[in-house]
Amino acid sequence: MEASVQEATKGFSRRAAEELSLRRGEPDWVREMRLSAWDTYEAIPMPKRTDEEWRRTDIRRVPIDDVVPFTELRDKAGSRQDLPARVLSALSTGVEDSGLNVQVDSSPVYTEVQPGISEQGVIFTDLQSALEHYPDLVRTYLFGAVPVDDNKFAALNAAFWSGGTFLYVPSGVEIEVPFRNVVYNETPGASVFSHTLVVAEDEASVVLVDHWSSAEGEDLSLSCNVIEVHVGEAAQVRYIQLQDWGRNMWSFNTQKAHCAQDAQVNFLNVALGGKFSRSNIAGILNGAGSLAEMLGIYFADENQHIDHLTRQEHVSPYATSDLLIKGALKDRSRTVYSGLIKVHPHAQRTDAYQSNRNLVLSRNARADTIPNLEIGANDVRCTHGATVSQVEEEYIFYLMSRGITRTEAIKLIVDGFFDEVIERVPVEEVQEFVREAIARKIGL
Repeated sequence: MEASVQEATKGFSRRAAEELSLRRGEPDWVREMRLSAWDTYEAIPMPKRTDEEWRRTDIRRVPIDDVVPFTELRDKAGSRQDLPARVLSALSTGVEDSGLNVQVDSSPVYTEVQPGISEQGVIFTDLQSALEHYPDLVRTYLFGAVPVDDNKFAALNAAFWSGGTFLYVPSGVEIEVPFRNVVYNETPGASVFSHTLVVAEDEASVVLVDHWSSAEGEDLSLSCNVIEVHVGEAAQVRYIQLQDWGRNMWSFNTQKAHCAQDAQVNFLNVALGGKFSRSNIAGILNGAGSLAEMLGIYFADENQHIDHLTRQEHVSPYATSDLLIKGALKDRSRTVYSGLIKVHPHAQRTDAYQSNRNLVLSRNARADTIPNLEIGANDVRCTHGATVSQVEEEYIFYLMSRGITRTEAIKLIVDGFFDEVIERVPVEEVQEFVREAIARKIGL
């Protein structure tokens, strides 16, 4: 019976959204929100190549009608050792964390919080459990940073999110050791709709590392995730996303932070996997003196398509944004970057920087980069730049003349290229993960 129900809901529909809510036992207001989000999804046209933001990205083959919108709930794991082997491999041994949350397909399967964390008023759990135990708190912030109508795929997430992560840090609490969230797609042909909600109240501080991965398979899968970050006055949130999906995954990601006065958000987005990956990343500087650091690394190979759309939005004066995204690509892969610095009329004394650098490792790979400025104030400092370049053969020859192979020489060059970004992330396990992934992409 379960299998037939799952087969009947293959593809997305209003009925499937309602069925998901009923199976999760959600309150009426959540079900109504899902159904309203579905109506919004249907009202927003599917992006086309004639749309400026999608002109270089073709999604006509996205398997929107061929995947299961949600899978049946799994039993909870009793301990870390009971988690799937692939999940355990993503957890670096000997690395300290403040808490761990694990989602497999549509199910939250494990949550652990270290002793002493909850006593400080910190909440770290899956979003569905947070709805049950902290409904008023979740309702206050859910879809506040990423509105349901932000884009078509954000609306689809609002209708079908399942599992997810809720991290709340009360005023004045500082947690230095990172929290970790692992999302694993175990069932090819199924979708993953995670929703991450981070709230740091005034003068709070927290770090969250989000790791996404999946099993390989012939059936295409769909990931449509949303990350909302609310940063209170003089608070700091560091959010790190490690995307390492299998090659059967189509991935859409919407990520936004809203920063109050003197708040600071630090983003790192690492995109490595997937057949197709599209990320919308934005820092909204609502408060005077706020800061958004937006770092990124992507490495595409074979026939991967990786697309980033970023937005640095300065609403208030005296705010700073600093964006540095670097990418490498080889084989027949394609990458697209489009960024916008937008300064509102009253956002005087804005200081904004935007840079996208690309290293092309084969003749058949292609990188497009389009930086943009939209300035509405007259006392600002805004700088942007973009480069696309190939590795100079003389550099490779110089290194090979020192007795190393060509592959190792290329790895050294790529390591040095990315190091400017890696060294700005003070989380050692993340640095190691990125360097190991670079070696794997190079072929070592």
